[in-house]
Amino acid sequence: MEVLKTVNLKKYYGSGEGQVKALDGVDLAVEQGEFMAVVGTSGSGKSTLLHMLGGLDRPTQGKVIVDDKDIFSLNDEALTIFRRRKIGFVFQAFNLLPVLNVYENIVLPVGLDGNTVDGPYVKKIIEALGLESKLTSMPGQLSGGQQQRVAIARALATKPSILLADEPTGNLDSKTSQDVLGLLKVTGQRFSQTIVMITHNEEIAQMADRIIRIEDGRIVKGGELYA
Repeated sequence: MEVLKTVNLKKYYGSGEGQVKALDGVDLAVEQGEFMAVVGTSGSGKSTLLHMLGGLDRPTQGKVIVDDKDIFSLNDEALTIFRRRKIGFVFQAFNLLPVLNVYENIVLPVGLDGNTVDGPYVKKIIEALGLESKLTSMPGQLSGGQQQRVAIARALATKPSILLADEPTGNLDSKTSQDVLGLLKVTGQRFSQTIVMITHNEEIAQMADRIIRIEDGRIVKGGELYA
């Protein structure tokens, strides 16, 4: 079943001869529970695509459909709420709050949405990511790999149906990158998450179920389901 789809998605900047077509008619479908990697060179449009999929920026034209809802038909406030409840984000920069400990960082988005923390569920995430002994530690006391694990746990804590990861291993060494991606794949399967990951690392991309290649704002390989 399709959980995420784009229809003729375009994002243009500027006009005339100087116009930049960051996305130029992207049609894409992602199955529920799929782990998909999007690869491409710098400036190919892959990060722009991820921002559109997550509702972080509005397109020039086209649709992004999540769970049969055109997210850009929503006003800004409704889109923010929808994004917070349906989509989790993991970025290259860990974006942990330095004044909160590990556990407080993990459950922060749950509280922001006015919900009660699902203790048993969060405990399972913490155990799956090997963070049990770090819950009272501050972000500054953690290694890069540990901080990224906390960022993944925070993204999973709200039970999003879709997890979007933008170069999640960009600040990590090769071994830690493999470990973190392995954990991301395992937790995605365990908690029924659909994962879309942006990466420039071909080796990392091979861990995904499907690889999409984007060039000059267009998908040139892998756009069809299981192509």
